[in-house]
Amino acid sequence: MRVEIHRLVACAAIVLAACGGPREDPLLRLSADEALAEGKALMEREKWRSAREHLDHAFSIAPNSAQGREALLLSADTLFFEGGNSFIKSEAKYRDFLNRFPTSNRADYVQFQIANSLFERMEKPDRDQTVTREAEDAFRDLIALYPTSEYVERAREAVVLVEGNLAEHEYLVGYFYLRFRLPAAAADRFEGLLESFPAYSEVDKILYHLGIAYRRTDQEEKAQEVFARLTSEYGDSEWASQVGKAK
Repeated sequence: MRVEIHRLVACAAIVLAACGGPREDPLLRLSADEALAEGKALMEREKWRSAREHLDHAFSIAPNSAQGREALLLSADTLFFEGGNSFIKSEAKYRDFLNRFPTSNRADYVQFQIANSLFERMEKPDRDQTVTREAEDAFRDLIALYPTSEYVERAREAVVLVEGNLAEHEYLVGYFYLRFRLPAAAADRFEGLLESFPAYSEVDKILYHLGIAYRRTDQEEKAQEVFARLTSEYGDSEWASQVGKAK
């Protein structure tokens, strides 16, 4: 039995020797410049995973070089462009870049992409809004930290969308309270919404439901004030037309 085992081991050694031993991954033979160039070429063909393998290799062998920094940032981009479940990973890799190279001349772009990675993961207004708030903070950080950045205007536009999502969430919570006979809680929510999100595109809807909440808490004077504002400022609104039926 031992003789047979020795023969098998010897045969395996002969086969490996004949084949030149274990095959080395061709990627490992590439220099940082070569891996970076190939990674870029693969990105142009939208081969995100293969591109990322080359870019990660370029960064691993030259992490503090210009090529390494570029490779790390492009690797984060491949995750972002891949989309889907990769947005969590892209955010993490962009943050890693910013932590390693905080003074990079691409820092504003990286902050913008951190915010976009969060933006892409936002839930609908009827779901938890934790990531939505994180996205808002990230966009506002860009605006505050890099006021002259070319991405500031797009960040401001994104903030409007993010706040719209948050405002609609607040409305849905308030409407839930109103529907389940908690008008005082509903009024608090609607008041907070109007204060926190004055640019919300559906203020008329909020005013209508706030008026109902006041009426149901026996605050008729406040209800009349809100309904008067609704009909005065949003006279053509469908909500203004329903004031006479509000109960």
